Amino acid sequence: MALLEVSGLQVFYGDLQAVFDMDFTVGDGEAVALVGANGAGKSTFLKALVGLNEERKGAVYFDGIDISRMPAEQVSRLGLIMVPEGRLLFDSLTIEENLLMGTVNRRSGTWTLRRVFDLFPILEERRRMYPGQLSGGQQQMAAIGRALMSNPRLLLCDEISLGLAPVMVEQIYRSFADIRREGTAVVLVEQDVKRALGASERVYCLLKGRVSLTGDARETNPERLTQAYFGT
Repeated sequence: MALLEVSGLQVFYGDLQAVFDMDFTVGDGEAVALVGANGAGKSTFLKALVGLNEERKGAVYFDGIDISRMPAEQVSRLGLIMVPEGRLLFDSLTIEENLLMGTVNRRSGTWTLRRVFDLFPILEERRRMYPGQLSGGQQQMAAIGRALMSNPRLLLCDEISLGLAPVMVEQIYRSFADIRREGTAVVLVEQDVKRALGASERVYCLLKGRVSLTGDARETNPERLTQAYFGT
């Protein structure tokens, strides 16, 4: 049985339907890329998984538990955690305090403040600073670290490389090897398709709220992926 199993998911914003009959699976410890152009429905899909969109239909099972109608707080306690686009750190809290916010719905596990600082040493150096005093890449590390503090089983990462310098993107992607060694599965929502495919086992492509392609990330035909991405 898959760690995450989604069947026939539909997501709405009022009268507007954003996701159509989507099927999606993630295995225990697996990395899956979810790619697509702006407006394809990627972020909407992630928010629906963690209970941040009330207007949805279909079945979502996490570790065999039906979370289709479960509120976000309960979903997070099961270990399904999202690193949101834009990071959404608390500007009035220090970096260390932001990291500790990840313990609010904490599961038992190996991720601690010490482990996060070992993964991202710059955060320990700047633990007393505020998010606005850090670079975008360092803020992204803090957002990932905050999510890890909850000891997730599945980490949903929404546009983690958006607007970051290449050197910071490289550091963040290297961290996923350590994260996955702990058995944590990862879903990477990215517009940097090449990087997402290189870090994943499988890929889903979304086009206008529908899955237009799925398959092995390393063996995906570039021409087919381009057609699925742009609808050409």
